[in-house]
Amino acid sequence: MGTRTDAVVDGLRKRIEAGAIKVGAKAPSIRQAAADFGVSKNTVIEAYDRLVAAGLLSARQGSGFVVTEPPSDVQSARPSHVAEAVDIATLLRAQLEESFSVRVGDGRPPPSWTEEPEVRRRLGVYSSSRSASEDGYGSAMGLPELRDKIARSFLAREVRSGPQNVLLTFGGNHALDLIIRHFLSPGDTAFVDDPGYYPLFAKLTLAQARIVGVPRREYGPDLEVLARKLDEERPKIFFTQSISQNPTASSTSLATAHALLNVVSRRQILLVQDEPFIDLPNCKGVDLATLDQLQNVVTVGTFAKTLSANLRCGYVLGRADLIASLAELKMLTTVNSSGHIERMVHGLLDDGRYRKHLNRLAQRIERATDNVMQNFSRRRLEVFAQPTGGYYLFLKFPSGVDDIAYARTAARDGLFIAPGSVFSVDRASTAAGMRVNVARADDPRFYDYLSRTLRA
Repeated sequence: MGTRTDAVVDGLRKRIEAGAIKVGAKAPSIRQAAADFGVSKNTVIEAYDRLVAAGLLSARQGSGFVVTEPPSDVQSARPSHVAEAVDIATLLRAQLEESFSVRVGDGRPPPSWTEEPEVRRRLGVYSSSRSASEDGYGSAMGLPELRDKIARSFLAREVRSGPQNVLLTFGGNHALDLIIRHFLSPGDTAFVDDPGYYPLFAKLTLAQARIVGVPRREYGPDLEVLARKLDEERPKIFFTQSISQNPTASSTSLATAHALLNVVSRRQILLVQDEPFIDLPNCKGVDLATLDQLQNVVTVGTFAKTLSANLRCGYVLGRADLIASLAELKMLTTVNSSGHIERMVHGLLDDGRYRKHLNRLAQRIERATDNVMQNFSRRRLEVFAQPTGGYYLFLKFPSGVDDIAYARTAARDGLFIAPGSVFSVDRASTAAGMRVNVARADDPRFYDYLSRTLRA
């Protein structure tokens, strides 16, 4: 026998599927639904959370809950070409494996900031409830239910997509690796944000691609420099981050996004946006996929920054034919991804907890960011860009400070610092600084160290 929450979910689902509540229409208010079903408001809230998780409703600020459009059923083509390359490890592995008491340079959130405890609880429950018949390899595309869930989340952002547009991967880095293997041959040119995501630079280097940096500004990529470099180079691909970029915290403005999409469309350049913070509700920035509708934009996503850094589960969202080609490459290199992990992630997303967790996480990031900015302000220290809702800030160093040497000295005092130069294609021309993870910066030893070693 189902619960009262189940009854509300089933009742509203039937109304939506029967067309009694049209796509785009508002669902009954919480008060009205409580009266209709004879239940408490808390029961309705839980039911609405489940319907949001199922992709049938979306929550809109100030408008309540709205019925969402179901994903399309367009079938994907199956191109045959697959490129070859090599897999690599990330940079700074030695530093990351050292034991530091203060880890403001670490790119991961602390486990207590994520759903790690819930993940561990579910791992125990899930592993004990698996049946022997579920131990097959499964599809190279990944778990259909999770792909559908991801597609529906983009539908809520007005990106027309379905499961055929989603490929599941072993995290965001695996997704980037597949894209590089598929689209780039030795000698091909790739544009990247500069400063940008340094493990990407290493992957491109080992793929023997030419890396050309496009300066990052507070509003996104520098379009004037981009235009000039396009006159000199013929890139096949441009890797960027539009929302709370790593490491600068800058987000791409709407005007910059439109201009950027016009450029890549004219030049037939694939634009890859790597967006680990796209699910966070308070993040400022423009989702390029919403403007482009998967014509020239491929999106890389991950759950490592929100659910758990130990959950190696990510995805690629793109045109169906591109996704089919990437799935072939994934099948040749890793057979498939982890059905265990994908089912666990789907379970975490499906019961309504995820949206509540994201709201709490966004509030926690906001409080931590305010604290860091106040500490910087008291020391007259400046950041590259104002906070946009992600984990990172980029602290600019005073003139004459070598950030690599600074990081080495800090390491001897037990502080792990992420020097800004590491994130740049051309380290010699980059202003010195450090990436700061606000989730790990609530330690007086860090600010004492800044006071002793930096002078504005």
